[in-house]
Amino acid sequence: MTAVAAPLHTVQLGEKGSPLVFCHGLFGQGRNWTQIGKQFAQDHRVLLVDLPNHGQSPWTEQVDLVEDADRLADQLRPLGPVALVGHSMGGKVAMLTALRHPEVVERLVVVDISPVTYRHLGEFSGYIDAMKAIDLGQLERRDQADAALQEAVPSRGVRGFLLQNLRRDADGRWAWVANLDALRKHLADIGGWPDEWTEGVEPYEGPVLWIAGADSHYVKEEYAPAMEALFPRVRRVTIKNAGHWVHSERPDVFVEVLERFVS
Repeated sequence: MTAVAAPLHTVQLGEKGSPLVFCHGLFGQGRNWTQIGKQFAQDHRVLLVDLPNHGQSPWTEQVDLVEDADRLADQLRPLGPVALVGHSMGGKVAMLTALRHPEVVERLVVVDISPVTYRHLGEFSGYIDAMKAIDLGQLERRDQADAALQEAVPSRGVRGFLLQNLRRDADGRWAWVANLDALRKHLADIGGWPDEWTEGVEPYEGPVLWIAGADSHYVKEEYAPAMEALFPRVRRVTIKNAGHWVHSERPDVFVEVLERFVS
């Protein structure tokens, strides 16, 4: 396993109740779940996790979702069995955590991702290339970075999401908090789901909620057999008028669906 110098960064909301853990997707951070997490904090100990190479968590030389899952499991184990929610890349880490460490996960929520290999990741490599092309040494204001990304990232919402990774360091210099070099190098691994990930692993027998955005291409009917083989107790819910970021596009419906599952 790749050595990690420090624990994953987490933020806790709520002091009582069963643990409910949220994992973000590529380029995300635990704080992306803050508004939804607050809605569960009265009845749950909510934990928002920065996965490796994101947010305030440590960077690693390699991006390996299996290692990320093992790292997450080690950190969650003292909490007792948790309800684990993961979106996109975080959904893959959450699935791997449940499969490899079922004693840690009491129930699982997978948000708009499937246990399959996605081969069309050009938009993500384009995002990283555009982010790395910005001369941070010459950058004075955040809106200059937004303007620099506009051609490669036409969506204002996506630019805003990516620019959450741009912060000033302790010396006041702009820096990316995401490990862009490693993420760019390992995009195919992040998008993958090779057979060896689940070779010799038993299906996860806990309850699983599979939430999909109706307008997203990450959850398709043809992916259902792969999901059901690994997670036989899966139930799929598709939320209308939502794409890949279903929890931010339809937070009211998402919270209602999640609340029924974890309560």
